[in-house]
Formats: sequence, C-alpha cells, structure tokens
Amino acid sequence: MDEIQRLLLEQVAGLHEMPAGAYNIRANGTSTDRSTTANIDIVTKEDKPGIDIVIKPGTRKESVHIPVLLSQSGLTEMVYNDFHVGDDCDVTIVAGCGIHNGGDADSRHDGIHSFYIGKNAHVKYVEKHYGSGDGRGSRIMNPETVIELGENSFMELETVQIKGVDSTRRSTSARLADGARLIVTEKLMTHGNQTAETSFQVDLDGADSSANIISRSVARDESSQLFLSRINGNNRCKGHSECDGIIMDNAKISAIPEITAGCLDAELIHEAAIGKIAGEQITKLMTLGLTEEEAEAQIVNGFLK
Repeated sequence: MDEIQRLLLEQVAGLHEMPAGAYNIRANGTSTDRSTTANIDIVTKEDKPGIDIVIKPGTRKESVHIPVLLSQSGLTEMVYNDFHVGDDCDVTIVAGCGIHNGGDADSRHDGIHSFYIGKNAHVKYVEKHYGSGDGRGSRIMNPETVIELGENSFMELETVQIKGVDSTRRSTSARLADGARLIVTEKLMTHGNQTAETSFQVDLDGADSSANIISRSVARDESSQLFLSRINGNNRCKGHSECDGIIMDNAKISAIPEITAGCLDAELIHEAAIGKIAGEQITKLMTLGLTEEEAEAQIVNGFLK
C-alpha cells in the first residue's frame, strides 16, 4: 500500500494500520488484504464483483472493516457486498470509499451493500466517503444500501461525506419487521460545482417498528443538493425524518419529504429547515477575536459534528 492509499484508508476508516478482527481491503479494483475470525467469514463472490460477509449467530463485540480505495485515475467499478448477520449479534461494520484522482479521466465507484439482519441483533454501520487529488477528472461515488431488519433488531447507520466528492447519488432503502428499529445520521458537505443526491425509503411493516432519519448538510459555492425521504407506515409504528441544511454563497438545497400512513396507529413526522448562517452568530464569534472566515468555519464544523 502506497502513501496515497494509506491516507485514503485513514480518512475513510480511521486506520493507520491493519485492524484487529475481520477486514477486507479493496484497492484499485482488487482485494489486496483480508482477515477473518472464528465468528466472521468473508468470501469472494463467484458470479460478480464483491464479497459475502457472514456473521455467526451470537457474535458480540466484534468488528468488520471493508474500505475501498481508488488511486488509479480513470478506474470505474461496481461491487456487490452482502452482509448476513445472525440472530443475537452485536457488531460494528466500517465501510467507506476514498478516491484520489490526479489525472484527467473520471474515477468512479458504485457499490450495493445489502444487509440481512437476524432477530435481536444490534448492528452499527459507519460509511465515510472522501475525495482528493488535483487532476481534472471527477471523483464519483454512488452507494446504495439495502436493509432487511429482523424482529426486535436494531441498526444504527452513520454516513459522512465532507470533502472532495464531485458527484454522488446515495440511496438507502429499508424494511423493518416487528419491533425493529433504525436510526440514520447523515452528514454532508458540498463545495465548488459538486452535486449530491440523497434518498431514503423506509417501510415500517412490523408492529412497533420505528425509524429516525436525521440529515445535516452544508452547501457552499455553486454546489447543489437534493434530499428525498419516504417513510411508509404500514403497521402500528413510529417514523421521523429531519433535514437541516445550511446554504452559503450561490449553492442550492432541495428537500422533498413524503410520509404515507397505511395504518390507523402509524405515527409519522417530517421536519425540514434550510437557511443561511445567522449574522449574529458570526458577529458574536468575531467579538472573540475570530475573522469572519474563521467564524463561518467554526459554525459549520459545529453543525456537522
């Protein structure tokens, strides 16, 4: 692994070296390093690019890292990763993609991550996206996440994209069984002429299932963002969707909510707020000795923390 790939690995997975536990490192279209454990197996698919991650029932306090690194300009790939999480598990999964493009051709990574989560399981899934490089070629990422949550299971999904991704379409869909819970936290920032589209569709099919989707985004310069959220309450359930955006310079943010109740006992809420940084916030920080640019940066960092 060269220095650029090490930097990408640190940004998307927080790793300075190979982690303990199970992992699969994919670099420039090839699996370069892999480790499994007694409870977690990683198997290369035979019919298409990607891997199957199989986590045995009852596995607790273990982790899986599956970062993707692209440092070759012009590389385009599509991968399919399936996660089979057994009953009564408690695991953390860290994914993410880093693209360094120093050339003129576009570099692109598309991936579909499908989760099949058993009963009474607890999964924390962290996915970070990062781009770097001074080439004229674009850095493009289109992740899709498909979730099937079993009875009384819980999934916490954290997605972060702060820098360097020129174009992204991020799609998440989920179906929840009885008593299942889903919490999604998205943090997104675009700048320059970047574009970002985020869409969520959650079907609350089970009795007493619940979902909470929270998106915080900042759009700067000439960039544009689109947030789509659909929650279908098909049983006695609770669903909440919240989109908060800060708009700066000549950027654009659109938020389109949709909530549909198909059951008398479905409780669904959507909230959305888009606006600029309040002038009094900047003024207050400037009285403490910060420049206007430093004050803006502090506010944005605090909003996305």
